[in-house]
Amino acid sequence: MSNPSTSDSAAATGGHSDVTSERPPIDFYFDFLSAFGYFASLRIDAIAARHGRRVEWHCMLLGVSVMKVMGLKPLLDTPLKSDYVLRDAPRYMRRHGLELKRAVSDPMMDPRPSARAFYWVQRHHPGQQQAFAKAVFNSYWLQGNDLADSAQIAALAPALGIDPLALQTGLDSDEARTDLREHVSASIDRGVFGSPFMIADGEPFWGCDRLEMLDDWLATGGW
Repeated sequence: MSNPSTSDSAAATGGHSDVTSERPPIDFYFDFLSAFGYFASLRIDAIAARHGRRVEWHCMLLGVSVMKVMGLKPLLDTPLKSDYVLRDAPRYMRRHGLELKRAVSDPMMDPRPSARAFYWVQRHHPGQQQAFAKAVFNSYWLQGNDLADSAQIAALAPALGIDPLALQTGLDSDEARTDLREHVSASIDRGVFGSPFMIADGEPFWGCDRLEMLDDWLATGGW
């Protein structure tokens, strides 16, 4: 059986550059704390590329959408559902040939510094925010690093050609804090509540298990 994640990654290199600028992008929302957000991040670009689309990445906060707006408990603090997630995530990983250093049940970091860093990169190094998000996801989930403070996050910068000191200073700035608040508020206004969450042509798709439906939607033009 072929590895779907590998197949998706290969497809992302297909030539659609003459088309992607003409078609509306897919909006991809994620929280760095979300394992399923990480899983989706490995596939979303390839799915979009198959249909001549590009992807705009947006960091959101489950602590705002789920806990404050929806008034719900964190997923792993929710009876019955937590047991399911702890079974579902490893099952997804086996299906897609993924091995992570961090378990879904491990203690979670505060995602806000990484989220502020994402929007600082977007503002000061436009076009690099997607690569930065992937670096955070890989460091946290794939490698199991604890990105608990600004110095650890800044250590990801040199590989992207970004000054680590500027990033470390910038992610704690009032500018970055304001940017994060405004983007999270904008995501709520669009109806985004989970991670991953995709919007294509105004149609919302929530969850990693909706990637196949999104793929079909783009292929057929919707139904």
